[in-house]
Amino acid sequence: MSGSDRPAVRRLAGTGPDFAVWAPRPGRVRLWTRPAARRGSADGPETLPSLAASALVTPALITDMVRTDDGWWDPVRPVPVPPDGELDYGYLLDDDPTPRPDPRSRRQPYGVHDVSQTYDPAAFRWTDDAWTGRQLAGSVIYELHVGTFTPAGTLVSAIDRLDHLVDLGVDTVELLPVAAFNGPHGWGYDGVDWFCVHEAYGGPRAYQAFVDACHARGLAVLQDVVYNHWGPSGNYLPLYGPYLDASTDTPWGNPVNLDGPDSDEVQQYLLDNARMWLRDLHVDGLRLDAVHALVDPGRAVDILEELSVEVDALSAFLGRPLTLVAESDQNNPRLFAPREAGGYGLTGQWVDDFHHAVVATLTGEDTGYYADFADPEALAHVIGHGFLHDGRWSSFRGRTHGRPLPPGTPGWRLVVCAGNHDQIGNRAAGDRLRSRVDERTLALAAVLTLTAPYTPMLFMGEEWGASTPWAFFSSHPEPDLARAVSEGRRAEFARMAWDHTRIPDPQDPQTFTDSVLDWAEPLQEPYAAQLALVRDLIALRRGWPDLGDPRLDRLRVRLAAGDLLVIERGVRIVVVVNLGEAPVDTGIDGTVLLATGEVTGGGAAVGEGGLRLGPRSSVIVDRVVPAAAGSAVPAEGISGP
Repeated sequence: MSGSDRPAVRRLAGTGPDFAVWAPRPGRVRLWTRPAARRGSADGPETLPSLAASALVTPALITDMVRTDDGWWDPVRPVPVPPDGELDYGYLLDDDPTPRPDPRSRRQPYGVHDVSQTYDPAAFRWTDDAWTGRQLAGSVIYELHVGTFTPAGTLVSAIDRLDHLVDLGVDTVELLPVAAFNGPHGWGYDGVDWFCVHEAYGGPRAYQAFVDACHARGLAVLQDVVYNHWGPSGNYLPLYGPYLDASTDTPWGNPVNLDGPDSDEVQQYLLDNARMWLRDLHVDGLRLDAVHALVDPGRAVDILEELSVEVDALSAFLGRPLTLVAESDQNNPRLFAPREAGGYGLTGQWVDDFHHAVVATLTGEDTGYYADFADPEALAHVIGHGFLHDGRWSSFRGRTHGRPLPPGTPGWRLVVCAGNHDQIGNRAAGDRLRSRVDERTLALAAVLTLTAPYTPMLFMGEEWGASTPWAFFSSHPEPDLARAVSEGRRAEFARMAWDHTRIPDPQDPQTFTDSVLDWAEPLQEPYAAQLALVRDLIALRRGWPDLGDPRLDRLRVRLAAGDLLVIERGVRIVVVVNLGEAPVDTGIDGTVLLATGEVTGGGAAVGEGGLRLGPRSSVIVDRVVPAAAGSAVPAEGISGP
């Protein structure tokens, strides 16, 4: 049986777990099994036993394996399975006496350096039969990190906060990577067991419970996956086969072998992993990390195109939309262009330019990659065209960069934000926007993001303007690796001209603790006011078709009087933002749907000046129905026409 024929579930009907493994490198492989020393739970992680402690259980059974022509190994005889179907298992490679984890392990209850445990996702009792999925178009995304979203840092505790997201008005939850990594805490981008949910978050059963709970509330789930590298601790794949391309390097080490010898099986490994999330775990889409590092120049068909073909086929089979969103700073519309037009056929992509333009305009930062975005004209261009660098000169790169969006591209294909895990966490101190601006300016960031013709995304806590930082943190137990991470972090920020003395040590447990959200904040001012504003903006976006319209040819953006940003959305709606520190007469009149800061005037009595905006203030106006004379008021009872 070839790798492409093997189901991602890794079970054969009626025979129990499928222990076949692709291992072309060793000359001998034996299967190591024992009854599971630890049972699964959907309630969260138990205390993790040490490697030594996990070995002090029932003696293991050793079963020889036989190699097939394609590098796969199968047990020579059926393996006894206990009544509950759960076994601890691993592989003895050549003469190594230590069992190694399964490359496709579904559960690592003892950590990434210990043996695997069988897990059958089909045993979970789903309640989402009525779930029909959700498209990226029209969505508002909420990005969260399981470990810092709640004090408990588990998937089960995150379920308790889902009603907050429903009340907020978002409809899609995007999880940072949850694949198993070494140590209890981390961002998740050092995962080494792609098929396995991190045990400290609750493991695979808790993950299924989380997805099921999201669907019960009408929330779609996007899972961030890292297909461009494996983490530095706990990656045993090179012992089995050529998973890595040793001929080149990336900032994270050797890249994934996508076009070298034996790379067909490696590509299949990646595609099977995508199927697992979408089919077995009922996820609605994947966010693909740093796709520029998925390098396969030797192939006529790029891995991203292969992935989109497979996911489209799976979507048709499952009868619900499935989403693929690429993280890329290349500003290349080919990512989501149709395959028949030479594109990769993905659903959409993240756009850094929007974030950079908003932050540079509102904070005045102009170092590093913010330099090209310091002029407010950059913000106007990004809002109107999606990319600033659409073939223009990039001073940060020292060359031209990007290309324009093709005419007719709907804005929803671009995911935009005023802050995400990368843009906040990759600051020296992990400081959020609140720490750098006042309340008026914080409100402007929300207005610009949630009235954009693109797919808006909020980072957890942004809805109330959380004061807690989101710093880079890790918990590598190896001293040399821990030291390298800490030193590398300091060196990285020298390039951005940020004060290296303000950089929290990623390995200090306090850095992680400080990044946990404080759920008392949204119950207090000024956080409650920001939360109410964001909730009203999302409701306004959903209530007025022009605000959610993704057609860029119905969008007109201009700067008036230097600091007055005017964004016309269709025929009726206009968003006006005073970016400056002086009051401005807008010359615009109509019914005020929502206002932030100081907005006065409105109605025929005002005359040519129309609405007047105070410093760092904004207003959303319906121009069709004249407003009564007098002062504008914040939005109440928001509804569409």
